[in-house]
Amino acid sequence: MPAARSRLSRTAVAAPAAALILGTLAMATPADAATPIGGASAAKELGGTHPAWATPQADAGAVADATPATARIYLAGQDTAGLAALAKAVSDPSSPSYGTFLSTDQVQARFGASAAQVKAVKAWVTGAGLTVAQTTAHYVEVSGTTAAMAKAFSTPIHTYRTADGTHRAPARDAVVPPQVAGTVLAVSGLSDVVHKNVSHAVSVREADAKANAARLATGNLKKPAATLPADPTCSDNGYGSKTAAGAPQGYEKNEPFAPCSYIPSQLRKAYGVTDEKVTGKGARIAIIDAYGLGSMEADANHFSTAHGDKPFAAGQYGELVTSDKWVHQDECGDWSGEEALDVEMAHGLAPNAQITYVGANSCYDQDLYDAMATVVDKHLADVVSNSWGEIMHGKSGDLDAASIAADNQLFQLGAVQGIGFTFSSGDCGDSSPGAAATGVNCQADSNQAQADWPSASPWVTSVGGSTLELADKAGHYGHEVSMGDQRSVLSDDQKSWNPYPGFFYFGGGGGVSKDVQQPWYQKGVVSDRIAKTAADGSSSATPLRATPDIAMSGDLVAATLVGYTANGTYSEGGYGGTSVSAPETAAMLADAIEARGGRAIGFANPALYDRAGTKAFNDVNDSAVHNKFGNVVDLGTIGGVLKVRLYKVAADYGLSAKRGYDTATGVGTPGKGFFDSFRLGRKH
Repeated sequence: MPAARSRLSRTAVAAPAAALILGTLAMATPADAATPIGGASAAKELGGTHPAWATPQADAGAVADATPATARIYLAGQDTAGLAALAKAVSDPSSPSYGTFLSTDQVQARFGASAAQVKAVKAWVTGAGLTVAQTTAHYVEVSGTTAAMAKAFSTPIHTYRTADGTHRAPARDAVVPPQVAGTVLAVSGLSDVVHKNVSHAVSVREADAKANAARLATGNLKKPAATLPADPTCSDNGYGSKTAAGAPQGYEKNEPFAPCSYIPSQLRKAYGVTDEKVTGKGARIAIIDAYGLGSMEADANHFSTAHGDKPFAAGQYGELVTSDKWVHQDECGDWSGEEALDVEMAHGLAPNAQITYVGANSCYDQDLYDAMATVVDKHLADVVSNSWGEIMHGKSGDLDAASIAADNQLFQLGAVQGIGFTFSSGDCGDSSPGAAATGVNCQADSNQAQADWPSASPWVTSVGGSTLELADKAGHYGHEVSMGDQRSVLSDDQKSWNPYPGFFYFGGGGGVSKDVQQPWYQKGVVSDRIAKTAADGSSSATPLRATPDIAMSGDLVAATLVGYTANGTYSEGGYGGTSVSAPETAAMLADAIEARGGRAIGFANPALYDRAGTKAFNDVNDSAVHNKFGNVVDLGTIGGVLKVRLYKVAADYGLSAKRGYDTATGVGTPGKGFFDSFRLGRKH
């Protein structure tokens, strides 16, 4: 196996051409990638394999020749340009090929790596002294000595001093010989920098505990005031239906209690699922996370039944989990809450859809890639929900160019089969260091404002978050604003909020990626004013990829209820994050498949942007509601301490919702005409 990398891995690309390299690979159309075997006239340099942190000043010398080494060689296949062109054609409602998808066998025969290509790669690496450890439809994994690896890729392998310790990397960009130049798409594992992935799911109580661990440790907080209840209190009859009497004045004169955590029946009502009588029947959803919760189906059935919904029918839920192969659990952490959230939201909003959970063997890049490849190669779903991601630029380097190329190729292979991917856009606003300083679900490694990956891929549906205001307990739609929270804590004397105004705490991800050119479907919808200015403030002569594409409810203040078994006990609690929004959106697309007579939508973005500005979407606009929008979140008395928090919503970091497309909520949230637009085959 190649050196482990995670979804937060940020192996640097060579500067100053990093953005150009990333942008080129992101579109997955390198000119020489389609060169037939035997037709290549020159060797091919793999830009980005030499990381920027591997400088001459940091060089600690060559790695010993006998040191074990591994790498993963991704295969370009037979026609990369043709694959990208067909993925566009079958996904574009204006194309005569729209919806004309291929079977898995047809895709492999037309675009997969040929036997001759695989044979050529194996001959090359074994000739250099490497051993083929594994071969799949997408890559060849090799192992051997560092000397053999250096020979195969025509570069010395050195060690370099970094702030994170000593790491190995190629001394210059790797090179592949002419006979396989058209076959090799990218190579990963030549450098060994490793970072963890975190999901985009946050428990209300876990987030609060994380933010207040130091404060609670002092043990000097006073007892609860008599004017505030000792038990948790929330607004149970619509947004702000209960006033927090006894609380200090905050952003508004009479602060309301935040809503009780939403349940699926309320979300179905708010987003038109109930009124349109769609259930996802005939559609298939796959959910990808790391690892797997052994009690998931039973927990989902328990949760559904407890809240008035039907449990899974026999055979409606399935799993692909290989627990005997799990690795890096100490680094990746517990993903149980994420899995429960994703499954219960998908089932809750599309109760008759088939759901398959696919558990990656870790949170590392290569394992999550393998899980996605399993879904594509076996055509397990029409829509794939993914609630995880990574920043593209960090203090320890940039996103591995091989991951970008391999991911995009896989998304295109899915698109031509009618498989679409949704990805969370993140929970840290614009992901800048300023946001990371106080955000509870931010990556501290970020060194600039930026969009996440794979959310920024032009071949996935990037899903942002909103704060949903329900008009009543039944779930009638009230309003929505962007998902972004400033947070204060009730002072020790319970007479004020500290700090006030609150710090940025949590918010939907988004922004314009400086690494990816604007995809065709955003033209005419995303203004040049937005698309020509990257998240970090840099200007571009050409439009760039903006994220997210769409948004749905996901705020911690207006949390979503989730239930699962931990340590033998089933319990429920509120969760927030674009981890909520991504499976919600996947379920809405499954419902839309039913609305259009069971015909797959595939890669949904062209169809979504085709409906922008119509009744298919609620155009979320923060300024159209009210500006202060404060909420009191009461967690009750825990350990003798009254835990009450004040939140100001519609306060994302670096992002806000405005009229038309915006980088907080994309084209908006599903509106009254969403399902009709698919059912009738028209925009509105």
